[in-house]
Amino acid sequence: QRRLIHARMDKKGIHIAALFICILLAQVLICNHIVLFGVAVPLIIVYFIIRMPIDMNVSLLLTLSFSLGLLTDICGDTIGVNALACTITAALRRPAFYAYVQHDDRMNQVTPDVMTLGIGTYCKYMLTLVAIYAVLIFSTEYFSFADVKQITVLSAGSSALTFLLILGLDSIITVRRDRH
Repeated sequence: QRRLIHARMDKKGIHIAALFICILLAQVLICNHIVLFGVAVPLIIVYFIIRMPIDMNVSLLLTLSFSLGLLTDICGDTIGVNALACTITAALRRPAFYAYVQHDDRMNQVTPDVMTLGIGTYCKYMLTLVAIYAVLIFSTEYFSFADVKQITVLSAGSSALTFLLILGLDSIITVRRDRH
């Protein structure tokens, strides 16, 4: 039974590492170079935080999220904006999850996705984290609330674009997982 537990943990670790690398590469190589209509930037880096198991050790999640944000900052030549936004979003992830899901032992071991939460609950949870991340990114980037209108427009546009991209990405991953 110990081998089975270790095998599951190893498989989960490999999935987390693969997601980390894929999201980092997609954000740095593709998404950082896209701006739609001057108001929407895809911020798919938040998908990593959204998809982590709810029972994941908080220290590990914060470390991974900070690292992902820092690597994105290094590759994108931003000064800690993503590292800060990733860390705060990761810290708010569990309260955001339990805002939409009843707190019980069964839900502690869930990895948030459409299949486990249902489309409505998953979309609310995902949109909450995407919006938090976008607001943090743009308010930190501007480092002032003097241009609230611009921050609001960028946050809303980027949240909508990111939400749609993540929903599409999630449906591809779900279909692929169902086939195996």
